[in-house]
Amino acid sequence: MRSSEYSGTVDPSASVSGSAFDPSSRKKLTRRDLPRFPEATLFHKLARVLCAAECLPRRELFEAWAVARRARRKLRGGRILDVACGHGLVAWLMLLLDDTSPGAVATDIRLPPSAARVAQAVAEAWPRLAGRVALEQRAIADVTVAADDVVVATHACGALTDAVIDKVLAARARLAVLTCCHDEETCDAGGLRGWLDLETAVDATRAARLRAHGYGVHTQLIPRAITAQNRLLLAAPAP
Repeated sequence: MRSSEYSGTVDPSASVSGSAFDPSSRKKLTRRDLPRFPEATLFHKLARVLCAAECLPRRELFEAWAVARRARRKLRGGRILDVACGHGLVAWLMLLLDDTSPGAVATDIRLPPSAARVAQAVAEAWPRLAGRVALEQRAIADVTVAADDVVVATHACGALTDAVIDKVLAARARLAVLTCCHDEETCDAGGLRGWLDLETAVDATRAARLRAHGYGVHTQLIPRAITAQNRLLLAAPAP
């Protein structure tokens, strides 16, 4: 990261101008929201770009920023694979926060039509990123992972998170996943339900599985004001 453009709070929702602005809202950012982001930080510049594009749900901005900032502190370089990507904003942010990555692939089984508008808006604001993120409509099962990749999944629902972990382990790649929609029928709780709630049991079992395969694991939370499904699991093969 470089220059004052990259300064700013880790929880940008706390610095947005104006009252009653819920960072978890699914309402789209619009030009009316531009005055809420007056600062010279990277986050506020990004927010202004996306407000002008008028196509991104508010929560995706805050969520993508929270995930990418935390992931990049631990996972540098590498090609980015943003799976179950939605609009693909995490892929763009991972490159924006660490320019040593050569590029990114953002995949989803069904890309929203406005993903292309987000791509155009970000590439116009930061021309060095133009052509470096490929948007691909495909299932996780059809995604090929390489050892140097950083695989990011924001809300890969239920067992889809486990499918992502399977891919990561097979390739010995690195992982950042924001888990959600834990399902007792399809997710492994590791026999911990007698002590822990379902969500914690499933995620603890995932962390233990990664450790058993020789990974260093870091567990973090993004602000609950953005989403109640706020557990972030970071993992990389131990040296």
